[in-house]
Amino acid sequence: MSTRAITRILPAQATQDGAGVRLLRALGYQPQMRMDPFLMLDAFSSDNPDDYIAGFPPHPHRGFETVTYIVDGHMRHRDHLGNEGDLRAGGVQWMTAGRGIIHEEMPQQENGLLRGFQIWLNLPAAEKMQPAHYRDIPAADITTADLPEGGFIKLIAGTIPWATCPLKGPGQGAGPSVTQPLIADICVMAGQSVDIPVPATHQALLYVFEGQLDAGDQAAPSGHTVWYGEQGDVVRVAPAAGSSDGVRVLLLAGKPLKESIAQYGPFVMNTQQEIEQALRDYRDGVLAQPAA
Repeated sequence: MSTRAITRILPAQATQDGAGVRLLRALGYQPQMRMDPFLMLDAFSSDNPDDYIAGFPPHPHRGFETVTYIVDGHMRHRDHLGNEGDLRAGGVQWMTAGRGIIHEEMPQQENGLLRGFQIWLNLPAAEKMQPAHYRDIPAADITTADLPEGGFIKLIAGTIPWATCPLKGPGQGAGPSVTQPLIADICVMAGQSVDIPVPATHQALLYVFEGQLDAGDQAAPSGHTVWYGEQGDVVRVAPAAGSSDGVRVLLLAGKPLKESIAQYGPFVMNTQQEIEQALRDYRDGVLAQPAA
């Protein structure tokens, strides 16, 4: 198998979202900073409650999916459908906004470390107006493979051919997606490496959130994305040369939609006219209602 080459290493951008939650935006801080089919990747990590306690009060979405992965801490989800999710460490919330959903995500802790990610995954034009769907995936349902010296792979979505027993993620609640997302939390200890097979149809990147990643002739530090070219069979994950610590990364890979994108805040469609319709629907209070 051949290893994919690194094409660029970029720092995430500090920003705020929701009611003032401080975070690092690794994808989506500019329109050109997307990796089709992924629209956005936010990383939040703080033990200062002032950075996260205000949370994300009720807000709308249309036209894509959100995948929220909590590494440490406790958050609650509520939406207009009556869903209520108790998102704890190691758990995942997979929400298909589809035609429209109004939800909130609020921290359930007043102190301590809150750490995790939110991923925005685009939907194809044919699926953007499907009914909204929500699924909680507890930590116990996340497929995990142990690596030497304490490392691991936690597979949130997709399939990884692994020895004689392929790893299969719990998948998304709304059924198969044309984007075939591969999402994994991977920890590799010092002196070790692991090659993760990625389909030739997929784009791929790693977000480093602990330690430093071996990026060929340099080290990619925490808070950076490492982008890969399309040629090659695997993405290699290893701590930087000479490092006495391990490295932990979030892998995102997916099959590009290659469709036009029109976005206005929490609405992601294919045309400006569709965005204007979403805004009218939200103003008229029918964004999250079933289609007539």
